Amino acid sequence: MSKKLFDEFDSVSAKAWKQKIQADLKGADYNETLVTSTDEGIDIKPFYHADDHDYDFSLPESPAWFVTEKLYLENVDITIENAKDVIERGAESLWITIPKADDKKFKFFEALSDDKTPLYVEFLFQDLNFFEKLNTVLKDQNKKVWLGFDPVHQLASSGNWYKSQKEDIDAFLKTATFESSNNAINIDSRLYQNAGGLIIQQLAYSLAHLNEYLNILDNSDSKLTAVKVNLLISQGSNYFFEIAKLKAFRLLVNSLAKEFNIEIDLTIIAEPSKRNHSIFDYNMNMLRTTTECMSAILGGANWVNNLAYDEIFHKRNEFGERISRNQLLILKQESYFDKVLNPVDGTYYIENLTRELAEKALSIFKTIEAGKGFIHQLFEGKIQKKIKESAEKEQAKLKTGDFILVGLNKYENLEDKMSQDLELFPFLKQQQRKTLIEPILEKRLAEPIEKERLQKERENPSSKPTE
Repeated sequence: MSKKLFDEFDSVSAKAWKQKIQADLKGADYNETLVTSTDEGIDIKPFYHADDHDYDFSLPESPAWFVTEKLYLENVDITIENAKDVIERGAESLWITIPKADDKKFKFFEALSDDKTPLYVEFLFQDLNFFEKLNTVLKDQNKKVWLGFDPVHQLASSGNWYKSQKEDIDAFLKTATFESSNNAINIDSRLYQNAGGLIIQQLAYSLAHLNEYLNILDNSDSKLTAVKVNLLISQGSNYFFEIAKLKAFRLLVNSLAKEFNIEIDLTIIAEPSKRNHSIFDYNMNMLRTTTECMSAILGGANWVNNLAYDEIFHKRNEFGERISRNQLLILKQESYFDKVLNPVDGTYYIENLTRELAEKALSIFKTIEAGKGFIHQLFEGKIQKKIKESAEKEQAKLKTGDFILVGLNKYENLEDKMSQDLELFPFLKQQQRKTLIEPILEKRLAEPIEKERLQKERENPSSKPTE
């Protein structure tokens, strides 16, 4: 073709489009009818146009993403067997969670020494001696390994440090500066989404969380010019906003790197949110996790771990995990979600969302820094208060029907009974214990409605629930 495909069509300006829309509205107010306001303070317009698009993010190309499988390393022999099985079934990276220090755990890594599958190793404890021994075991293995130790997350989620602030920060400094490829800063930001924080809060708190660690490194003897950062993040159901969330975080990290005059190699490890999961009509969880994994992929996540549809109420089982893994394999191998670099670039709506989310998150971040930083604001309770306010607003919307969970507060199956199918306790557990600060608690939106339905079910086990 000698002429471009659209040369014969006249371009239409944004002004012309708006005039046509206003004419078709026949007197109805444009803003009231077609512009939607969100809790993030962003107004969603009915259309986005090149005339309004005068910025370039210049983000690097989205990397290939890995189908990730999460394994809990408690029984070493069983976990070795499971790891080999899931790799054979399509897992491309492993997320290994270690609950406590035990030298027997090294056997797992030695058993996989010849396997080149990348590993992310998450620690649920603080033991510098164990960390150093594991680093020694891993540094000679020719594969990519990321070690995940995050004491600030421990403080925020439990209300206490692992041991003490000084001991935990010293352990962080050691792991972040290991003389191997395993050193990294780890930011577990899943808490902020699963507890009910707004997207702009999730971004701001994740950035402030990272800034605490960068300040610690900057004030130490370790004058680094480049650091690796692992971000663990949960994806919610607001599809386009969640795509823009990951892109916005990369923008914010780039800005922070310039302030510290360092290079940051960011790895995003994403998984679906638990906040919108339900025990009733649980197959809906598969639909929710599919779109959430899609938003993670399109937003540029490096690793994507899926959650099983029955994870919140069933013990680990082969069927649920196979389904969740196959969801990712279908997206990759049948839907070709790995064949296009930066697939959403040039999408005016998403790029506009990215810019607005980044700007609003940066404003919150600056307020936190003016208030002496993220850890200080946790001790003052300000971060907890903001998340709690956002969560309560979202919970109220579920109650009024302004926020819909299909199968729970709309189109529910009133014959669905679950009281005999709960292998795990699916609700928030609160233990009375002394803490340094008020912890940020993860809580699913469905819990109040589920408890009410379960109570009715137990009171009338032989009858069908009534409306």
